[in-house]
Order: sequence, then C-alpha cells, then structure tokens
Amino acid sequence: MGIRIGMTFDLRSYYLSQGYSEVETAEFDRESTIEGIADALSSLGHTPERIGAVTQLVPRLAAGERWELVFNIAEGLHGFGRESQVPAVLDAYRIPYTFSDPVVLGLSLHKGWAKRIIRDLALPTPDFAVVESEADIAAVRLAYPLFAKPIAEGTGKGITAASKLAGPAELESRCRELLELYRQPVLVERFLPGREYTVGITGTGAEARAVGTMEVLLRRQAEAEVYSYANKEKSEELVDYRLVTDAKARAAEETALAIWRGLGCRDGGRVDLREDERGVPNIMELNPLAGLHPEHSDLPIICNLAGIPYRELIRRIVDSALLRARG
Repeated sequence: MGIRIGMTFDLRSYYLSQGYSEVETAEFDRESTIEGIADALSSLGHTPERIGAVTQLVPRLAAGERWELVFNIAEGLHGFGRESQVPAVLDAYRIPYTFSDPVVLGLSLHKGWAKRIIRDLALPTPDFAVVESEADIAAVRLAYPLFAKPIAEGTGKGITAASKLAGPAELESRCRELLELYRQPVLVERFLPGREYTVGITGTGAEARAVGTMEVLLRRQAEAEVYSYANKEKSEELVDYRLVTDAKARAAEETALAIWRGLGCRDGGRVDLREDERGVPNIMELNPLAGLHPEHSDLPIICNLAGIPYRELIRRIVDSALLRARG
C-alpha cells in the first residue's frame, strides 16, 4: 500500500541562482535526479511530495505539515554537520526518513573522524594525518608519496593531479592551498597505487548486502592516478566503469560491509576502496548519502551494471527505511 513521501534535497540550480559557484554546488542535485526519484516512488505506488532544503522543510513543519516518510538526499551547505541537519530536524518531529541518522552522517563526512573508527574496527585504511593549521604540516610523519584532500568535501572537490604529493615541498604547498581555499582541515594519507573500487550497498545492519563492485578506470586523457573533481564532472568522457566479480571484488565487498555495519549506516550508499602495495583493498571513503542521479551517480551505475533497475534500487531503499519505521 502506497504512502505519502516527502522529498528533501538541495537543488543545484537554486544555489547557482543565488550566486554560489559551480564548485560550491558540486554535490547538489540536478532537477533530473529529483524527477527520477519521484517517478520511481510514483511507480511503486507512493505519493511523492517535493519539500526541498532544510530552510524549506522547517517552515512547513512549523505550519503543521507531516509525512509518513521523508526521502532525504539533502547535503546541506555549511559545517561538518551539514548532511545531519535535515535528519536532526526530522528526528525532533519523530518523522521517519531514508538513510543514516545525524551522528553517522556527521562522522562519515569528516574523513578524519571516520578513519579513526575504521582503524578502531581493525579494517584496512591508509595511514593518515589531519592538518588543521599550517603549524601541523611539519608534524606529518608519513612515507611518500602522499595524498591530500579537504576533510569534509565530496564529489572529488579539492582533488586534482596536484593532490598526489612526492615530497615535503609539495605537501606544504598543497596543504596551504587547501586550508586557504576550503577553510577546513586537510586529510593527508599514504597514496595507494592499486586498483580503485566502489562498492554499492543496500539495506541496514545484518540485512545489508553488496549490490556490486565497480572498478574505476581512468582513460588516457583523464587527470592521471586520481578520481578527481574534473574526472567526475566529465566522467562520460574521461572514465570507464566496469563491474568486477573476482576475488579482489569479494574482498572489497567484505570490507565495505564491515564498515557499513560497524558505523551503523542505513538503507543504501557506497564505500570507496583502493588497493595498497600488497593488493589489499583499503577503505578510502564512506558515503552513506550517495548520489542518486539515474544515469550519472556511482550507486545507480553499479546497480545498472549488475542488472538492478533504478526503480528496484529506490524500492530497496524505501523498504529498508519503512522496516525501521514500522518496527
């Protein structure tokens, strides 16, 4: 039986119209993503209702509006807790929603905090340091080559060919640049030379399952060695995606499910991994609020490669959330 489902999201075109840049809005959604989700919800017998960003949600809640479930993909704009804002508001009103809770979203967005939990769970992840100010750069004691990126950005923001660091001069230059540009700490970690994977997951807890593992293959004309912002923005031209089912893929899935369950992620998302010198898949990033564009986002691409229709992906996400809401 269908239900009324609110939809919370950050629309890229709205923020661009407010004067924000292409890079600042990189994680926000296109109209086609919202349409794709709404169409899938309708085809499943539900009644989708667009809400929008947290600033559009709050006045509607204050006016007394309620929904049986909220399909939440809002990324937020400011602070380490930006992805947690909508879930926290919905928790306050006791309205169930899709995907992870505010604590999980805040922890996973801050890559340094997430990696400490990964390490505590004894799961493979490259050695790292957090540079919170220029004074911290000299204290980095890791073997080169290294890799540097903003600690709380997605969609490859802040990642370019210059992110791979060969020595101390590059480390200092890149960290200074990222600190100035993004006004947040920098994650510095050992550069891993092997194959890069992303594992798609649906479900929660013991019911979570890997839907497939996709290898990211950069074409010759792409920025070399890094799945950068530029490579992601022009993925149709610069990147090939291949579903893999070998022993390494199974190892990546086992590791991905361990952190998914260990951190308490819910309903659906991705874990990005890369092989170290020994060929062991290491966790790079955890994404419990993954992009859902039907054609361009990694999780739907994985599902498509694995023969799982977009409508079925949305069904699994909603069913997982409803199981929790009705339990």
